[in-house]
Amino acid sequence: MEPYATADQVWAGGLIFARIGAMLLTLPGIGEAYVPPRIRLSLALLISLVLWPVVAPGLPPLPATIGGMAGWVIREAVTGLMVGYMLRIFMASLATAGEIVSLQTTLSFAQTANPLQAQPGTTIASFLMLFGTVMIFATNTHHLFLAGLVGSYEAIAPMKPLILGDFAQMAVRTVADSFTLGVQLAAPVIVFALIFNLASGLVARVMPSFQVFFAAAPLSVILGLSVFALSLGVLGTVFIDRYRALARVFAGGAGG
Repeated sequence: MEPYATADQVWAGGLIFARIGAMLLTLPGIGEAYVPPRIRLSLALLISLVLWPVVAPGLPPLPATIGGMAGWVIREAVTGLMVGYMLRIFMASLATAGEIVSLQTTLSFAQTANPLQAQPGTTIASFLMLFGTVMIFATNTHHLFLAGLVGSYEAIAPMKPLILGDFAQMAVRTVADSFTLGVQLAAPVIVFALIFNLASGLVARVMPSFQVFFAAAPLSVILGLSVFALSLGVLGTVFIDRYRALARVFAGGAGG
């Protein structure tokens, strides 16, 4: 490698690749299982080469021992995974909203493969996860991801101690906010289901001989999905605003 790059340059590039590669493995959209590994690795290598002149001065020097090198590489990989998973955790709000909507519209038994979670899920939850991923790229929110790659080196400098306590607190808060947002996104369907079930119960009490279930089941599906479709625009707007606010936390160091 000496004719092309010095040992210090290879070391700096490897450290950058460890953090950037770990982040790209977990970011929504880019880090999905259906994205070919070669594309993700090529993108990580390209971004590492682009960032090398910017972040190389703040990287530690080449250690004298193999153990020291392994320690730094693991540290950078863990940092990238923590940042990437923080952004991925918030996507669970759409899965939560989809599961709630499916329960309220009696469609929770309709399971399908969720490509973003690598496990079965309700059809509405899978749709919302894909919808959220499309919204991220359609609104250029992924630009904040790229700014966050640079900002992470200012927020979590390699030469400073790893702030595991702060990350743990932020992860807990992000999970709580994700669940809360999921319930808020499904609020129109929850309100509809509450009113509809109360009305169905009242009809059943007033007319005991009337087969309420056979009349209410199709109406619950049709009206519930109609309410969901009418609220889809607001749902997407609220989600992407909250998601951009979270992404700006990491992109703030880069002026994003």
